[in-house]
Amino acid sequence: MTLAEYNAFCAALPATTHVVQWGGADVWKVGGKVFALGRDEAGGALFVSFKCSPMAYEMLRDAPGCRPAPYLASRGMKWIQRFSDESLPDDAFRDYLRESHRLVAAGLTKKVRADLGLSG
Repeated sequence: MTLAEYNAFCAALPATTHVVQWGGADVWKVGGKVFALGRDEAGGALFVSFKCSPMAYEMLRDAPGCRPAPYLASRGMKWIQRFSDESLPDDAFRDYLRESHRLVAAGLTKKVRADLGLSG
């Protein structure tokens, strides 16, 4: 997946916003809360960090091409960084991005979810 494909996919998820921050990372949010952040690294590799369930975190943290997300995972959060498609091909990666969006949206207040059209 390229950075452009990552951005297009995240843009298609409901009620998302995009900002470039933290040294040029493409950060995607729902309800003002981050669900994915990505950047092109040297050599053109796409590094994307995303929120996941505790079980997914345990499965992915040592998988080739994945690691606990720098900064976020070191603070006890269940975030994974994908840096290659070695064990997480693009179709599965898109599923994890959808789930990250869902997890973050589920943590929003009922009012915010309703305001964003995410209730129900």
